[in-house]
Amino acid sequence: MLNKLNSILYFLFFVLYVNSVSAELAPVKQLKSILSNTKTLTADFRQVSLNPKGQPTHTSYGVFYLSRPGKFRWDYKKPFVQEIVSDSSKIWFYDADLEQVTIKKIDDSLGSTPALLLSGDIALEANFNIEKQGIDEGLQWIKLSPKKKESEFNYILIGLNDGVLGGMELSDNFGQLTRIYFSNIKKNKKLDNSIFTFVAPKGVDIFEK
Repeated sequence: MLNKLNSILYFLFFVLYVNSVSAELAPVKQLKSILSNTKTLTADFRQVSLNPKGQPTHTSYGVFYLSRPGKFRWDYKKPFVQEIVSDSSKIWFYDADLEQVTIKKIDDSLGSTPALLLSGDIALEANFNIEKQGIDEGLQWIKLSPKKKESEFNYILIGLNDGVLGGMELSDNFGQLTRIYFSNIKKNKKLDNSIFTFVAPKGVDIFEK
């Protein structure tokens, strides 16, 4: 479970903390605008796991909440109930079927490349190759490939829809490929802080790393 969710976290920290993109590609300018103008965000999501041939193998549905800086929540509703919650200092991973909660400190949850993104004072283009990928499924895709070979993921694709974050694709070093589509997006609406507070259900096993 954690390997798959860690891939999602790499993208999340990009959204939460990167504040400047200087590449002169029009889609990247749109992405810069999205990042600079988004303080909070809620959206429904559809997450699709793909095999090496690009064929879907598993689909999940849920709701995503974001509050910059550092707070987010993924509520997986079906087919299985799972939650990933961050209050900017810790991350809680909850699996209802396993009746298990894993708690990790933010710093311990990141590899070297996400740590660079968290710092906020290192230019994005110094750490990533940025490429336009054209239009697929109605989204304009941007590819971010880490320049360092020791990175824990292969690439991140960001999908834009008329200046709105529409989706992402994650390829990690565990051979997992995941694509996420966002819908019913609401920006800069006030979000209650309780959304980003996790309280473990009674009786679950709790592991803190």
